[in-house]
Amino acid sequence: MTTLTPYSGPWNFNLAAHLLRRTTFGPSKSMMDTAVNDGLALTIDKLFTPITTPPPPVYYDFGNDPNAGIGETWINTSLPGTPAINNARRRSLRAWTMGIMESNQLSIFSKMVLFWHEHLAINDVSNPAFGYAHVSTLMDNALGNFKTMIQEITIDPQMLRFLNGHQNSRQSPNENYARELLELFTIGRGPDLGSGDYTNYTEQDVQEIARALTGWRSNTLETGEVISTFVENRHDTDPKQLSSRLNNVIINNDGEEEYKTVIDIIFQQTEVARFICRKLHIWFINADITEEVEMNIINPLAQQLVADNYEIENIIKTLLSSEYFFQEGFIGCMISHPLDFLFKVVKTFEYVATQDPIDIYLYWNGLYSLSEAQEMVLLNLPTVAGWKAFYQAPQYYKTWINSVSLRLREDFSDLFVNGLMLGDFNFELDLISFIAQMSEPQDVNKLLDDIVQILFAQSISQNQHDFLKNVLIPGLPDASWAMEYSEFLADPTDPDRLEGINNKLKALFRTLLKMPEFYLT
Repeated sequence: MTTLTPYSGPWNFNLAAHLLRRTTFGPSKSMMDTAVNDGLALTIDKLFTPITTPPPPVYYDFGNDPNAGIGETWINTSLPGTPAINNARRRSLRAWTMGIMESNQLSIFSKMVLFWHEHLAINDVSNPAFGYAHVSTLMDNALGNFKTMIQEITIDPQMLRFLNGHQNSRQSPNENYARELLELFTIGRGPDLGSGDYTNYTEQDVQEIARALTGWRSNTLETGEVISTFVENRHDTDPKQLSSRLNNVIINNDGEEEYKTVIDIIFQQTEVARFICRKLHIWFINADITEEVEMNIINPLAQQLVADNYEIENIIKTLLSSEYFFQEGFIGCMISHPLDFLFKVVKTFEYVATQDPIDIYLYWNGLYSLSEAQEMVLLNLPTVAGWKAFYQAPQYYKTWINSVSLRLREDFSDLFVNGLMLGDFNFELDLISFIAQMSEPQDVNKLLDDIVQILFAQSISQNQHDFLKNVLIPGLPDASWAMEYSEFLADPTDPDRLEGINNKLKALFRTLLKMPEFYLT
């Protein structure tokens, strides 16, 4: 068992690739090479360098909104009551959100936005402006303060609608958000100790906190801006008595600031820090949190988080820089989720669909549809608990692979290797350019070694290596590849030589992208 002591061992390509696979989507060879040259400390610094957040979503396929045209944003414009306009805005929002994930920057930002999206799960985004405001909150706080994030999410317009905070009033308290605030977002339930007693809080706390959160409504202004407002006569002004689990605190009326009082009380419990550190461990390391891990990893991270007043960035840096993170057993131990898989196919190969700021939305929406088919749908998580892979023991990440999803992954990778027309785009990986980046592409053995090192988190056996070589040059001596590749380089415009090389590479990569090792991260 290693600890959070900063990693000081040898730094190499495999370790750099491990770090980037866990912190970015589909890192390319050039990104991995840069990380090797930069070293661990500088790479960590670059991962946490603030990035420019994207401009708001625009229409890309709809020109019938009187308030915004193609290429213009519909954010903060009134929503004419037509299904066509609302659906067009939904498509735009979906594509824009996928574009946040698709960013090619060397940054942990997108992975952290997705982490919070999973942790603070929503669905049923009937008003796209609410969805945009919600994702904007996640982006604004992705590497910021956990407590501030929870404060803002508590009165987030989409969350108020999703978990019935909009309906929570003194006349009819609704406990949905209060329950999930405690159980899923901040402190966790803990083992049941009796009727209504969950170790970290009780049913009494759920009921009283629900009363404390009464009075908030979400609204859309005539301008199209969505806001949350506090309606005083809907708020329960009587004292709220919490249980001994939350130190028997009495919450007195504090009007529209009372929700902050609630958050303050919850965050006084150190279990909040341990709870979120476990979630980060599942996200970045693995789901096996033993008593030893709890003692040597979770507790020290939690102590640091409390000392930092719940600023999240430093504990993630501590974790990613530690000897613990770089243990061999953690490299390639997760089954990649659908977004990781999709971006590993397209971004590792540095596929560029288009540079056009409008057409790129078509590409993003195509990726959205492909992730939707694999049951990882942005803005529409299956439950308030998020995706099963990040909370449901003992399966965890294994839930991503079944007879249906496996076939979809195989079909998807085949389509990208063979070529797929989606709208006006030809989705086809440039395999010739990809192998040209390898150290000695004319040497079939070194070529395969380099490709495997980039695509796979774990090494393969000699038998697998020989099998792949036979796919590339079936039954032929190694020298045949060197000769054919050299002849191609001598005249790359020759259609026969181009087709010959391409067909061989397509056969190879169709095989590579179906291997179990490709699904690991």
